[in-house]
Amino acid sequence: MKKKILAAFMAAAMVAGMSAINVAAEEEGGDVITVGFSQVGAESDWRTANTESMQTTFSEENGYELIFSDAQQKQENQLTAVRNFIQQEVDYILLAPVTETGWDTVLQEAKDAEIPVIIVDRMVDVSDDSLYTTWIGTDSLLEGRKAAEWLNAYATAKEIAPEDLHIVDIQGTIGSTAQIGRTQGLEEGVEKYGWDLLEQQSGEFTQAKGQEVMESMLKKYDNINVVYCENDNEAFGAIDAIEAAGKTVGTDIAAGEILVISFDTTNAGLTNVLEGKIACDVECNPLHGPRAEALIQALEAGEEVEKLNYVDEEIFAFDDTVASVTAVNSLDEEGEYAVTPITQEIIDGRAY
Repeated sequence: MKKKILAAFMAAAMVAGMSAINVAAEEEGGDVITVGFSQVGAESDWRTANTESMQTTFSEENGYELIFSDAQQKQENQLTAVRNFIQQEVDYILLAPVTETGWDTVLQEAKDAEIPVIIVDRMVDVSDDSLYTTWIGTDSLLEGRKAAEWLNAYATAKEIAPEDLHIVDIQGTIGSTAQIGRTQGLEEGVEKYGWDLLEQQSGEFTQAKGQEVMESMLKKYDNINVVYCENDNEAFGAIDAIEAAGKTVGTDIAAGEILVISFDTTNAGLTNVLEGKIACDVECNPLHGPRAEALIQALEAGEEVEKLNYVDEEIFAFDDTVASVTAVNSLDEEGEYAVTPITQEIIDGRAY
């Protein structure tokens, strides 16, 4: 599309109704880059921050026209959105997929139209990796392994035997990359250390469903002392359910408190860490806009880009019991990761 702007402007110079964005781009001597972005929805604080990062980055002021589509958690809406982007001849497609599978056909259509596709956040499972240009996101499996290693180190430091950890897992949207990785990280810890995993059930990454699932689990089990929530919003719901049941959320398992582990590190999530209601929160960085723009600019310059682009992420805990953890990432590389005790100053200084 951008390649046609100059010619279209000249041909339509005397025709009223020329779009303001294209006029501005011509006056500035540059091309407008049109980006279609299919977002999963708005199910969590994390997702809202992710959307805002994209909208802020791909603004008219920065030389972009962003066509945004909210899929409302439905893959069929995303398939329709991507096909609409193709019909509109956008320059790039950004896709944050609801689930990993079911994308081969529509991505082939985008490839046939010679439109680069950048996958955002969750991964796609396709028969041919050339169907998408590159991927930006977080290492969900590493996140899960970080959380599991923190739990092991914390329990060891507090002299809590592995068999005395009775865990429930409030999973994310089943089939999403975050759910698959974080669930696997926990399950590996269960097998490695001998923890008691009571039940796993999806909270769909929402606070309401997280609360509903936690209420159900509390009625079934009277020995839960660890709740592994696969995002902050599920943790908020779980905490509400635990407290409504007359139980205490905290970090003293030996005294009967229920320890909550979470992911995302939203502002509200880290505030709960500061209050001791979430013991450990593993970061899932939502600010993908600048990285996506850097990749688009590289492609515009004819450069090759890495297929996988992981963002940097931290671990935050309520105290300094665990200084660091050692974990293996999705590329089978072992690393040591610092655990940062949370402070109000840290929360105030963060972008989301």
